[in-house]
Amino acid sequence: MNIPYYHVDAFTRKTFSGNPAGVCLLDTWLDDRLLQKIAAENNLPETAYIVKDGEVFQLRWFTPEQEIDLCGHATLASAFILNLTRTNDPQPYQFETKSGRLTVHKHGDVFAMDFPSRPAEPCHVPPELIKGLGADPNAVLKARDYLAVFTTEEEIKALNPDFAVLALLDCLGIIVTAPGHTVDFVSRFFAPGAGIPEDPVTGSSHCTLIPYWAEQTGKEALIARQVSKRGGELFCENKDDRVIIGGQAFLYSVGTLTI
Repeated sequence: MNIPYYHVDAFTRKTFSGNPAGVCLLDTWLDDRLLQKIAAENNLPETAYIVKDGEVFQLRWFTPEQEIDLCGHATLASAFILNLTRTNDPQPYQFETKSGRLTVHKHGDVFAMDFPSRPAEPCHVPPELIKGLGADPNAVLKARDYLAVFTTEEEIKALNPDFAVLALLDCLGIIVTAPGHTVDFVSRFFAPGAGIPEDPVTGSSHCTLIPYWAEQTGKEALIARQVSKRGGELFCENKDDRVIIGGQAFLYSVGTLTI
């Protein structure tokens, strides 16, 4: 069996930056165990699988360790590949996912994803969070992920987490964030429990970051940067119970998986 496979760098305009995702175009769904083995073999932060279903596309995301409920950069990468390979399909792209229907519009070279908002709420601060980060944030909240808020961009860049400790937390990941110097806010994202010590650029974390920073700044449209080693830029908008997360993408490689 041969599977068309694409390696895309998302939330960037150039290769070797942004967040890499594998995109597999399937005719029909394969066994979940095989999907997980492929994602582990790819060893990218996420591998996306797409199956066309009438006028929509079914979309699932797998880390090297597990299937997840929402992934921004692999959704962006999926829309980018459909735009390259299926030019006759109607836009915007409609994806059926574990997080419901997701819509992606293309504006020039920016793909704007309509995602559910996930505001964080005040929570108990587990000692493993502080120990794992090696720093004491100003505030800690929680949605799907923990959200740790710091004062400066320099503090975010200087964090050197203990991933073994962070992996003990009852969440998918840990978001750290602060105001940015040249953007509205910066962040990093750690998900060692899902096999991703640090994710280069994380769309789903912005489902929590956007409502938080919209409230803090009074701005509905924001520009964000994830200050990982690879780095990436996101164009954000707060829209009640939804958020818009926009970004660009770059095709790194095209191939075939032989299973």
